[in-house]
Amino acid sequence: MQMRAAVYERYGPPSVLEVREVRAPEPRDHEVRVAVAASTATAACQMMRRGDTLMARVVLGALRPRRRFRVLGIEIAGTVERVGRRVTRFAPGDRVFGFTGFGSGGYAEYVCLHEDASLARAPDGLSHEEACSLVDGPTTGLYFLRERARLRAGERVAVIGASGSLGTAAVQLARAFGAEVTAVCSGRNAELVRSLGAHHVVDYTREDYAARTGAYDVVFDTIGAGTFARARRALTPRGRYLVTVGGFSLFLRDAWSRVFGRQKLVFGMSIEKKAALAEVSALVARGALRPVIDRRYPLAEIAEAHRYVETGRKRGNVVIDIGA
Repeated sequence: MQMRAAVYERYGPPSVLEVREVRAPEPRDHEVRVAVAASTATAACQMMRRGDTLMARVVLGALRPRRRFRVLGIEIAGTVERVGRRVTRFAPGDRVFGFTGFGSGGYAEYVCLHEDASLARAPDGLSHEEACSLVDGPTTGLYFLRERARLRAGERVAVIGASGSLGTAAVQLARAFGAEVTAVCSGRNAELVRSLGAHHVVDYTREDYAARTGAYDVVFDTIGAGTFARARRALTPRGRYLVTVGGFSLFLRDAWSRVFGRQKLVFGMSIEKKAALAEVSALVARGALRPVIDRRYPLAEIAEAHRYVETGRKRGNVVIDIGA
């Protein structure tokens, strides 16, 4: 059985992505095959496509992507089409959304995942496009804000990059947890972030959020735009600086920060998302979380979607319609 997929065989610009007919994967005993309806073009996929970090090259391949990683796409939504003979968690026809992780594969008409992978039934009332836009951003936000920062009601949070895919989720989550939220973004996105629950907006083109001494209990840098050293002045004495973009050195600084110093640098990766996806559905059901979609592209225009993401001006998520 053949399927369409966006394949890349070398690192480089968006033009390395090419839609081809390839062999569809077959589910093993504990796997489900999902007919993918939608995926997303993310900053993470950009980094993987370019191979521009040492960590990416170690995982994906030193000189070119290994064969099993040549289809990108880490967020998916669709319908379970087939199940392996030992699968008990899902059945054909289930609407699902999930995270493929380093295995990628979302830019294809079918992908196989273990039934215990980061896959869950999609939130009721959402389209496939909306569901896939609520995978990595909200689950990463939950990991950093709740699990790592232990955010409490009444604390003050600054979200840097508040209009991006992770930023729009972080604003909503921090508000749902009872925090006072300051969104740091360009002025053109002020109305958007206020509609998501931000109490205050800092236009970074006009004002430096870090000039506000001791103003925040948590600074969540969702795009790697700053540094811990720069954020420290804006943090309270026991404040936490959360950063999602960086290399191996930040793991070391995170470990050091857990033991020494009152202010903390928090770095990490949210890979296991099964439980978090269930919580995302619950947040959607009670109206505390909603999808934010900037643009939609058909699979045939995947390179153009990546070019748009590389401009750094997307608002929320860029969705890839796999069936179009």
